[in-house]
Amino acid sequence: MASRLEQDLSCPICCELFRDPVVLSCSHSFCKVCLENWWKDKPLKTCPVCTRRSSRENPPLSLALKNLVETFTEERRQTSPAQPECSLHSEKLRLFCEDHQDLICLVCRDSRTHKDHSFTPIEEAAPELREQLWRDLKPLQENLRVLARSRAQLESSAPHITAQARRAQTQIRAQFEKLHQFLREEEESRMKALREEEEQKTQRMKDMMAAVSRDMEAVSQSVSETEELLRAADASFLLQYKTAAKRLQQRPLVEDMGPGALIDQAKHLGNLGFNIWRNMKSLVQFYPVILDPNTAGRCMILSEDLSSVRGEAQEVPQNPGRRGYYVVGSEKFVSGTHSWDVEVGENKDWAVGVRGFVQRRGKTEERVWFICFYNRKYSACSPSVGISLSVKKLQRVRVKLDFGSKTLTFTDPDTNTDLHTGFISEGLRPYLSTSQDVPLKILPRNITVTE
Repeated sequence: MASRLEQDLSCPICCELFRDPVVLSCSHSFCKVCLENWWKDKPLKTCPVCTRRSSRENPPLSLALKNLVETFTEERRQTSPAQPECSLHSEKLRLFCEDHQDLICLVCRDSRTHKDHSFTPIEEAAPELREQLWRDLKPLQENLRVLARSRAQLESSAPHITAQARRAQTQIRAQFEKLHQFLREEEESRMKALREEEEQKTQRMKDMMAAVSRDMEAVSQSVSETEELLRAADASFLLQYKTAAKRLQQRPLVEDMGPGALIDQAKHLGNLGFNIWRNMKSLVQFYPVILDPNTAGRCMILSEDLSSVRGEAQEVPQNPGRRGYYVVGSEKFVSGTHSWDVEVGENKDWAVGVRGFVQRRGKTEERVWFICFYNRKYSACSPSVGISLSVKKLQRVRVKLDFGSKTLTFTDPDTNTDLHTGFISEGLRPYLSTSQDVPLKILPRNITVTE
């Protein structure tokens, strides 16, 4: 498309740049030859544009317009790419060899190199190949859009990863601080018991030592008095003999420490680490299923310990594992026996079960087995069937996988009633779904220690 300036410098008759432009009295300009041919055999000399009659049969040449056209032509020639030449024959490249997909000159066309080849003029080959290139470019442009969306996802994921790491650090520190506090309190309790026992038994030793000291003083005095009596005259000795003999018969009992006098180290140190660990049972909980927050839909939020989920909007990147309005467990069960209880409580819209994938006919198909409560009705759903359940009220649902018998059983643990049994064969992950803010909770298991 010609520029506005080029249009202004073009003759209205031939639509080319002015050649020897002349100007009429109506101010319209034309190529001299174009105007002469237009007026040829016409009795009236009128303007081809506005049909106004010209006052002159030979209108004057417009030097200013001619100079302007020459300047424009020269500038366009300097800025326009030069016609390429053949490197072998120094001739203009005028043809496109369809066999070699390359430009050639007229001399190349007649050479042996291009014998029996097909040729197309540049003016015809360029539009066709340009259109072909446009068609080939569209998939690449679509690929570019996909890459742009992927980069946008990656860009949004980077701060999310940082936020995840910061939250995890905070929770790890809080959990360890809780354990540290327990250990500090446990240490202080045990140190206090040790100090109290030390004080009690030390005081007992002091009391026993004081009593022994008093007995020693009394015995020492009796010995001294008896020795002095033994040195007295016979008459004096005999007068005091009876008293002295009686005094010597009053010997104080020698009190030993007896059992329990020393610190009971066995009580304080025996199985110390094990006893501390056993006491920590009340502080920690074990969940048979841990939910994976990277699979939670945009309308679901997990608890900090990843054991419960509720319906609430959140801003998260759309990673490949995040699909739909549900969340799955972090561990995939492929063998053995597994069970877990889910508290549904007063939630009015929920689904509890398992989810897996199978390969069929070269495609990956999703399969879900679950018990659900929707529109005030309980149902059991599997990949092939959905049935209604005659259940009045469920507070908890127990899910049991048995890969030995390849069965999946849903039970009401409060009444020990089987709700539904299905058959499975693939590796499966726990599955939870809800749209309400009443959380679905994975219940912890009781921890037992066998000595």
